[in-house]
Amino acid sequence: MITNFFVLSPRGDTVIAKSYRSKSGVGAHERSHTEAFFRKVKFWDGVAPGTPGMDTTLGLGSGGNKLSADSLSGGSGEGSEAKDSKKFGDAPPVFVMPDGYSYMHVKRNGLIFGCATEKNISPVVVIEVFKDYCGTLSEESIRKNFILLYELLDELLDYGYPQVTQTENLKAFVYNEPIVVSAVADTGKMINPKTASASAVHKPVISSVNADGKKTSLAANQKNEIFVDILERLSVLFSSNGYVLNSTIDGCIQMKSYLAGNPQLRLALNEDLIVGKNSGSTSYSSGVTVDDINFNDCVNLSEWDHGRTLSFYPPDGEFIVLSYRMTGEFKTPFRIFPSIEEVEPNKLEIAVHIRAEIPDNHFGANVSIEVPLPHSTTTATCNVVSTPGATGVNAEYVSQDKKLVWTLKKFPGCTEQTMRAKITLSGPCTSQIRREIGPINMSYEIPMYNVSSLQVRYLRIAENMPGYTPNRWVRYVTQSNSYVCRL
Repeated sequence: MITNFFVLSPRGDTVIAKSYRSKSGVGAHERSHTEAFFRKVKFWDGVAPGTPGMDTTLGLGSGGNKLSADSLSGGSGEGSEAKDSKKFGDAPPVFVMPDGYSYMHVKRNGLIFGCATEKNISPVVVIEVFKDYCGTLSEESIRKNFILLYELLDELLDYGYPQVTQTENLKAFVYNEPIVVSAVADTGKMINPKTASASAVHKPVISSVNADGKKTSLAANQKNEIFVDILERLSVLFSSNGYVLNSTIDGCIQMKSYLAGNPQLRLALNEDLIVGKNSGSTSYSSGVTVDDINFNDCVNLSEWDHGRTLSFYPPDGEFIVLSYRMTGEFKTPFRIFPSIEEVEPNKLEIAVHIRAEIPDNHFGANVSIEVPLPHSTTTATCNVVSTPGATGVNAEYVSQDKKLVWTLKKFPGCTEQTMRAKITLSGPCTSQIRREIGPINMSYEIPMYNVSSLQVRYLRIAENMPGYTPNRWVRYVTQSNSYVCRL
């Protein structure tokens, strides 16, 4: 059950707060818990904020079992020195505060969605409902839809217990209309009519009004549209020689429907799709092979075995049709080749060579490579050797975090990029110091590309409905989940 639910801005301001339960003597001020929580998340170092009554532990009260910062960092008791020298990174999604509650939070678009509870439950269901009704998650859209969102919270939770969580079921109980923050681009006026703006999917699933309370043109001329996203997140581990040690694809097909009348849809995937490596099937002897697939409850699988076709009535809002997982060998979009050379006892040269193995008509967007350095690093200089086509290339040494950060806004396919760095240490480079280098972490996004080769053959209306011609938009996105190279 949820005790308190709140939404905080990046500055720590309370955008939305609702209390469902309270303990006597805990949280005298309705926002005291959010302020203490924000300080804990913002300045996370394994030590509770400096508030009276709070002990210097990881969120445990003075009467509980203490878990000190030294025990986490592997220290031997040098308390103050370890706290100053060790970095704890970001706050974990779940931790205990001195009031005895477990606080859970997730970050979306700079906002912090959090809740306090005596038991472990997920606040993500509330976030997704907010997104369906507001169209987009931002501080401005939430502030302009206060009444709607508080009404949603009343219907979602009763005395802290989740009641109705599906968007289509909530529509019968919610009477306020969302206020659209920014107009969605008119795709009919675009140069290429076969593409839609990326912001087109950020629309409320119900009729909307503007800030003056009048019906928007979007609501009056609502198009029959459905958006399909094939999302794949890659987890890859490379050796120091650039060989793949472990690789996994976690993918899903996600939809958001704006279709009037809720017609039945038919979705067809690759005919040569094989489910299970040890399935022993001969009908699909070659093609895409996935380890397992999980389907949404609304999916009818009567035509799946012989035609790889799904039929379903799409619920309102954003939903996942199916999720799949693939392990084993596949062609990684980027290969990482690192090298370390000791030029002097206290000087190192690090080179990171990355090769894009995606086709030249694709590119990696918002690419970021991080290389952790030893704590004894005093100075570091970087230079980048870029091939034509790469844009927004920058490499720098972040002294506060002791790491190299290399960013590229655009990494074209079939190209190679190299970063070289000269590191100066405060003392001789020992084997222990050398082990502090790395691992290399890489993050990226590749639009209109997927590694598994899973494709949507077609998406159709099951019944022939004269005059009903909806727009169907399909997008492929590949993202890095954990893309790591050992050193």
